[in-house]
Amino acid sequence: MRDKIWFSFPVQLLLLHLRKNLALIFVWIMLLGIITEQFGVMLGIPFLFLDPEYLHQVSWISFFMVGIGFAMLTMAFHMTTYIMDGSQFKFLAVLPKPFIHFCINNSLIPFTFYLIYIIKFINFQLQNDLSSDWIVLHYFLGFSGGGILTFALIFGYFSFTNKDFFILFAGSVDKRLRKVRLTRANVISQYKELKNKNDKVLYFINLKLGMEKVRPDISRFEGTKLLRVFDQNHLNLFLIQVFLILFVLFLGFFKEKPVLQLPAAMSVTLLLAILVMLVGAISFWLRKWSTVVVLAFLILVNYFSNFSFLNRPHEAFGLNYNTKPELYNLERLNQLLHPDTVIKDRSQTIQVLENWKSKFPDEEKPKMVMVAASGGGQRASLWTFHVLQNIYGIAQGEIIKHTELFTGASGGVLGEAFFREIYLRSQSNPEYDPLNPKYLDQISADNLNSIIFTLLVNDLLIRNQYFEYRGYKYLKDRGYAFENQLNINTEGVLDKPLSAYKEPEGSGEIPLLPVTALITNDGRKLVISPNSMSYFGTSVLGKSGEAEKKQSIDFMRFFHGHDPGNLRFLSALRMSATFPFITPNIQLPSEPEMEAMDTGLSDNFGIQDALRFTYVFQEWIAENTSGVVLITIRDSEKNTEIPPTTPPKLFEKIFTPLKNIYSNWDHVQTIQNEVLFNYMNESMPFPLEKVEFEYAPEQVQAGELSGSQETMQRASLNWRLTAREKKSILASIYTLKNQQSIQKLKEMFGPNHGVTPSDSIQ
Repeated sequence: MRDKIWFSFPVQLLLLHLRKNLALIFVWIMLLGIITEQFGVMLGIPFLFLDPEYLHQVSWISFFMVGIGFAMLTMAFHMTTYIMDGSQFKFLAVLPKPFIHFCINNSLIPFTFYLIYIIKFINFQLQNDLSSDWIVLHYFLGFSGGGILTFALIFGYFSFTNKDFFILFAGSVDKRLRKVRLTRANVISQYKELKNKNDKVLYFINLKLGMEKVRPDISRFEGTKLLRVFDQNHLNLFLIQVFLILFVLFLGFFKEKPVLQLPAAMSVTLLLAILVMLVGAISFWLRKWSTVVVLAFLILVNYFSNFSFLNRPHEAFGLNYNTKPELYNLERLNQLLHPDTVIKDRSQTIQVLENWKSKFPDEEKPKMVMVAASGGGQRASLWTFHVLQNIYGIAQGEIIKHTELFTGASGGVLGEAFFREIYLRSQSNPEYDPLNPKYLDQISADNLNSIIFTLLVNDLLIRNQYFEYRGYKYLKDRGYAFENQLNINTEGVLDKPLSAYKEPEGSGEIPLLPVTALITNDGRKLVISPNSMSYFGTSVLGKSGEAEKKQSIDFMRFFHGHDPGNLRFLSALRMSATFPFITPNIQLPSEPEMEAMDTGLSDNFGIQDALRFTYVFQEWIAENTSGVVLITIRDSEKNTEIPPTTPPKLFEKIFTPLKNIYSNWDHVQTIQNEVLFNYMNESMPFPLEKVEFEYAPEQVQAGELSGSQETMQRASLNWRLTAREKKSILASIYTLKNQQSIQKLKEMFGPNHGVTPSDSIQ
């Protein structure tokens, strides 16, 4: 019995993979860690597999497509291992349908993964508040149907094309070899000889899923002809691989068709399948030279990667890249931030402030409101928009009317920009009601499938598709896919050039919104606004002199020769929300080339920009307002309990320092902002108040106001949210702290907010 298990083909294949094919095993281990939520939870990666979306819906079709993706990855695993290791097990060549036999016996790892995945996604969906638990059965049948269909088609192809030894050499091999009669002594002798060989396979699982003994007379077959059987099988596998790669390339020509935008999980599994298949193809064609050739290829790719034909920039749409690049050096920065320029921009902004004040003829000194929203992907976008809706609902939109500045980063700015546009349109078109709940669905609609799909069919290859925007031609990439999908989700309201906001901002119709991006070259901020704001980058009075390190660059002034007002506003938002590896950093036309990325690394909360604006215009604010109310919208809790510590293990000692830097970056910025706010609050010649909103699903879980003890799941940092994550974001407005903040705003801007104390006494 021990031999029957230990020397069975499935067990021996598993041991072979552990000895030789750890890279392929790692693919399954990585996926297993993802679906069991041990890896990538903060980024929401497990939910791409446990709750896949297709056409903005989780349905049996989305699970059907994930089933196809997993089946393709499984077949890639089988094909690659068969190409690399199948010839070691020569008994396969004399079996009918050798490759199918190999797959059945090679299924121990995939079968274990499938079993765990099915259990995980069923448990996940049962907790998803579905209208009926029977929907989960539909999901299971969809997943199973996709896998079964894919396996049936591929195995059907191989059953007709792959030949065993006897069929391939029927004309030259003695057919009686099938019926060789061996004496008992010979059988025992050859059985022992087989047992002592390296592969040591004595039993295998046949097509009827029963255990069967390996023929002990394999040595009687001609070895070179046995290998020809495997080579013929390998060629068929290679044709399947070529077909899949060509199919993916074909999809690339139609990547903007929503119907062809695969669920992100399927795109990921297809990408892994192609990579696994390439290993098999290289092994098939190059044999023992494969390692040397691959290393040489990587060296050549690295060498040529900075050549123009392989390193084409990811551009900001709307900018003119055809003119001479702008010089990017310290001398030019000093010129652009000359005191006269700063004073000019400051004077222009004061006129904007005067226009803002003119909206309140009945208030001698109206309160000025500023809103700072933190970054955090789509959860920050939805949370910011939801909070702004609640603020707008106070005193018939009076608070938003008093708001003169929006600041923030990444997803927070995206939520502010969308709300601001709806608010602008609502002033002339009653169809645009800022309180309409449909906008919550639009801002939280999936924006990841198109990005990952474009990465699979376009960006991993040489990008070669172009599009035109306002007279200029650009290459399509996953940054374009992000903008395009966001534009579709929001029904095109944000698809306008930057210059379109100059007049409504200048007249005081809407708040100023400087979109900021981090310049990776030197850590400065790029301030993107139709109204130049050079005063963000240097001392207002120019007293610091040349020794001062300039803090930011005004986009409009720096790129004045590149049609900066023509910049697509969606591209500006993307620059502020560039998540590493998901959307590419944007290269701008300067010498040396300026590269912009997510500003969250510098100031994830927007508080520094709001306080900088307050400082620059403190004299005007003191003379013309009754003070500033700073509303902060955080996608995290500000004050959390200090976690307990335990003696670290060896690996933890290595990785904990890096983990601490990452996890505490939020706290570091929060403390810096607190210090800055306290300093400003104590030094400004007018009242400076702060009202805070926090996304804290843990507080909702405690049932502070909602009366519910339901567990609320913290939303991941991603461009796609599950139904459960959306629920936790929307429910967070009901926490005690957020309700207190709403009440505080009601008291500030209630019916008597514009009446002075002396007037109220009379």
